[in-house]
Amino acid sequence: MLQANGEVSAFFNVCSLPQTASIEDLGAAFGIFLSGLRYQDGQPIDQVDIVAHSMGGLVLRSYLSGKQNTSGVFQPPAVTHIRRAVFLATPHFGTGVALMLGSLTTQIQELSSGSRFLFDLATWNQGTDDLRGIEAVTAIGNGGTGFGLGTMPGFDDGIAALTSASLRFYAPNRTQVVPFCHVNGGGLVTLFGLCPSDAHGIADIESATQDAARIIVSFFNGTNDWQSVGTPAESDRFLSVDGGLEVSARTADDRGLSLKNVAAAGSSLTKQLNVSSAGDVAYTDLFPAGSVTLTAQTDSVAVTSTVTLPAGGTQPYTIKPGPFVVRILPAAANVFPLSLAPGMFVSVYGTALAANTAQATLLPLPAQLSDAQVLVNGTPVGLNYASSNQINAVLPDRVSGLMKLTVKDSAGSHTVNVLVETATPTIFTQDSSGSGAASARNAITNGVITSSNPLHAGDYVELFATGLGQTTTKDGLQYANQQPTVTIGGINCPVTFAGRAPGFVGLDQVNCQAPSGIGSNGSAPVVITSGNRTSNVATLAIQ
Repeated sequence: MLQANGEVSAFFNVCSLPQTASIEDLGAAFGIFLSGLRYQDGQPIDQVDIVAHSMGGLVLRSYLSGKQNTSGVFQPPAVTHIRRAVFLATPHFGTGVALMLGSLTTQIQELSSGSRFLFDLATWNQGTDDLRGIEAVTAIGNGGTGFGLGTMPGFDDGIAALTSASLRFYAPNRTQVVPFCHVNGGGLVTLFGLCPSDAHGIADIESATQDAARIIVSFFNGTNDWQSVGTPAESDRFLSVDGGLEVSARTADDRGLSLKNVAAAGSSLTKQLNVSSAGDVAYTDLFPAGSVTLTAQTDSVAVTSTVTLPAGGTQPYTIKPGPFVVRILPAAANVFPLSLAPGMFVSVYGTALAANTAQATLLPLPAQLSDAQVLVNGTPVGLNYASSNQINAVLPDRVSGLMKLTVKDSAGSHTVNVLVETATPTIFTQDSSGSGAASARNAITNGVITSSNPLHAGDYVELFATGLGQTTTKDGLQYANQQPTVTIGGINCPVTFAGRAPGFVGLDQVNCQAPSGIGSNGSAPVVITSGNRTSNVATLAIQ
């Protein structure tokens, strides 16, 4: 089918490794497999599309995150070499069927609902998994009987529950439900009552008209036809109103707690969650979406938190008293995927981050405001602003890869992983929304560019941003090591300077000359690109 679509296909066989291999081992082997792909002339293949069935999807995610066999340790590859991926029936949050098989192999243990492997994988980057920003969709089946998972017909494919297999953790509107089972019926699948004997497996693709084939071809070709195959999760009778839960608990100073029991209380249901055999993760595949109060009981303390469970998939939660980091974003705008850059001005959002509000007014920035500190790999960084819900800070200039970012105050601490890439350009906007009019000046007149002071073709513009990455000082200016490009109205704006704004920490500046053809009245979109990362879209008034 792929060949008929004009694509050369290669197969990565997970069974080429010993049965003792972990999914982390398979992910590492897959990375080696990708790096060894070559064109006929010997040139390396820079980018591929992926189709992953069942555990194959977890192998892909393990590779993307660089997950290691040691719990909580990740070494994500600098470049993924993947353009798009289609997941078929991947149990992203595990399966209860694996629990029935006990601990026969490491892979079965990792596939079991509530496994530490799956929770770590789902929370490796700022408490979530953004798949490194690759384009992805999934097809999941509802042809199961519900028997194997203790639920009801139409909620699973015999192996994976809809909430477990959904890509809602990555993004909405990326999950299609189709009337298939995990594999073909018959044999053990039917003997154990998981699927009817005549069930068709979602990955048994016999022609280009089969649902999974249509989704794959459409998505790889960049059309939206895949959205009309099956039922969107948002319209499914379960996924439109229900979600799944995975919960871990920590102390105020961020030590893991052993769970005795965990209760979830919603507006219409209170339920005791299942607790993993290791006692570190509680879970359920099915719970009404909406406001949910989670209460985790340990041998010594009870931890309570109220969360909002979205419909459409399983959501992992860590609950703890004291400071809690929800997200770290570029201070200029919310961009996707979740990556930061050296020397970037960032905003840390969360709860109980600082006892009082404080603002820094002098440079260099202080390492503590109010009672709050932010540390990157244990080293304090400069702070610009601190309150209970937000701290503004500047990342160190010489960092890369996966970092540990800690917020620490008098009530405790919380540490999350942040991915620091070479550059993640984001443009400041005049209303601080991340969209609309860019923070920009006419480089000659020094006037702010507005509708009453528009930009003309040939003018030099100063754009203010953050996230250009590491710099080198030359002639008193800090130049970005990786040169960005700028487009205005989709037309290249030749860059004359890119680097730190003189006299400011964390603030970047890009100068370019407005090209002809950008229009004569109104506004035009402006975008900064550095390497493989593109900024938010802002606008410039033009005339």
